[in-house]
Amino acid sequence: MKSSSLVSNNVTIFEVASQAGVSYGTVSRVLNQDQHVKAETRERVMKTIRDLGYVVNRQARSLAGGKTHIIGILVPDLGTGYIGEIIQGINTELQIASYDLMLYTTHRTPVLEADYVASLAQGMVDGLLLVLPRNPEDYIGILNSRHFPFVLIDHQGIGQNCPAVGATNWQGAYNATEYLIQLGHTRIGFITGWMDLGAAVDRLEGYKAALWAHHIPFTEDLVRQSTFHQLDGYNCAMDLLNQPVPPTAIFASNDVMAFGAMDAVREKGQRIPEDISIVGFDDIPQASIIHPALTTVRQPLRNMGNVATQMLLELLKNPDTPTKRIELPTGLVVRDSCQPPRG
Repeated sequence: MKSSSLVSNNVTIFEVASQAGVSYGTVSRVLNQDQHVKAETRERVMKTIRDLGYVVNRQARSLAGGKTHIIGILVPDLGTGYIGEIIQGINTELQIASYDLMLYTTHRTPVLEADYVASLAQGMVDGLLLVLPRNPEDYIGILNSRHFPFVLIDHQGIGQNCPAVGATNWQGAYNATEYLIQLGHTRIGFITGWMDLGAAVDRLEGYKAALWAHHIPFTEDLVRQSTFHQLDGYNCAMDLLNQPVPPTAIFASNDVMAFGAMDAVREKGQRIPEDISIVGFDDIPQASIIHPALTTVRQPLRNMGNVATQMLLELLKNPDTPTKRIELPTGLVVRDSCQPPRG
């Protein structure tokens, strides 16, 4: 029998049991969503809880060995549609499963990330979803040793024992680069993301592979390392455009940096796509409403949140579930920001 140790407005679990005409254990099973309680009894207990204004103290339940029915989510920031789309997918699944979420932003700071994980894994939540974590090697070993359920989103992890959901980053970058080549571009600038993230590395490698497949020499002069931030996308694009022979197209590793690249092109007095073509990656909602609408690689962001949450909930039900590493497909979305190069 699970102890709930719940207190609200001086109403105790024993008063709920007495008022509902059931045992303390039955109230506890109802609160822990035990499916073996009869529907009529469950309804009577829940009505009593509402009438008495009894509220679950989830942390006390966790300390007593119960479940909090809260999932912790760590994200690097809240400044882009990328994160918002993933959280939408997560929240949809949690609502269906009657779980709440506890959101932390790490600001891409490794120490904060590790500290938050340590705190949340002490019983504040039942499981963790880690979106684009920066340094998971600092704490994944601890989570595994404690058998604490977690799933990584848009990160491959540090081994085959890391449950993870991602997308086909290499293929998406290959397809986008090939599209530019088929338009006639041979000088294609590339702006990377954080190169300590597998997704950023895969996108760069997909770009290189497409060049090689079409017998176009790869040159470091056309690559700029960046951070997935809009201002850095602007600065990198401006640097590329200031070359003696600038690229005729720029492929940015995410849409936000592509927006920054567009700002740089306009500041140079050039037009998109007449003077230079721009491609992004992610297909966040803003990509379709800017002018010109951005050609980009669609990452199934909301679906990544859906699938990762389903995986985590399955781990909570059955800790012995085999580790899954899922890659969802990407797809090129052709809009208005690309055309054949001049001449």
